[in-house]
Amino acid sequence: MNQAKVKRVRDIVDGVLLLDKPVGLSSNDALIKTKRMLNAKKAGHTGTLDPFATGLLPLCFGEATKFSQDLLEADKTYLTTVHLGQRTDTGDTEGQVIETHEVNVTREQIEAVLERFRGPIEQVPPMYSALKRDGKPLYEYARAGVTLERDARPVTIHKLEFISYEAPFLKLEVRCSKGTYIRVLGEDIGAALGCGAHLNALRRIQVGALTMDNIVTLEEVAAHAAPLALLAPVDALLSSFPPVQLTQDLAKRFLNGQRLPLGKEPAVTPPKLEQVPGRVRVYLGEKLLGTAQLGEYDILAPERLIAVGS
Repeated sequence: MNQAKVKRVRDIVDGVLLLDKPVGLSSNDALIKTKRMLNAKKAGHTGTLDPFATGLLPLCFGEATKFSQDLLEADKTYLTTVHLGQRTDTGDTEGQVIETHEVNVTREQIEAVLERFRGPIEQVPPMYSALKRDGKPLYEYARAGVTLERDARPVTIHKLEFISYEAPFLKLEVRCSKGTYIRVLGEDIGAALGCGAHLNALRRIQVGALTMDNIVTLEEVAAHAAPLALLAPVDALLSSFPPVQLTQDLAKRFLNGQRLPLGKEPAVTPPKLEQVPGRVRVYLGEKLLGTAQLGEYDILAPERLIAVGS
């Protein structure tokens, strides 16, 4: 007689884990492994890193998943090594070499080319990407040998700093807007130098306000006696937003989705409007209640709310 398989009971876990994703593992696989280690019921990550890339992968658990979109929209910073003189079909080390050229460039030539890629630029997304066409990822077309036309997209390179050059390897630091493909940036720099290029290494070191401070590896999570202690609180995702404190009565109304005229509430002193970009994080004491838009006349409009008891 077959016994029914017992379904594993997952725990309600809230918080953020700053994972140092290893090379060779997809972001989703890293998430699945960590979720299993923490026995967490609900989890998500905040922006894919390619398997060959390493570094900061913020993983959100429970209530933190409500705010993961903010990090998807955030600027990101990378350290990268560009291999000049070789092009691959994927733009990185995972692909096959399709072109080889002699490399004969100077630091001055590199600096001049880098200047052309600072600020607002346009990028053509790579065929080896998860962008979809007719419901199918581009990388599936690429693997079948099909190349499709792609429209260029606007992105912004806030920082493109020369670190070192030991031919044929060019090391750079890049801070960029969402939607930027560092692989494409490396290829375009190589094309501008006349020798072609692909990415040899890529490491993400910052996502929004989150940095490498307190980053942990999968091995450290697995070996920790109390791995939940490695989690940062949910509001670690929201540190760039000004805080607003509510009274008990206002907090109850806020959690019911009511818009609050804070200017008429003497017990609450919100930030001055000129200091607020519109988005704020809302608290009752030390408890995060959620995010809101603070608008004209100090009207607080609830946005994303934390479940009561979390």
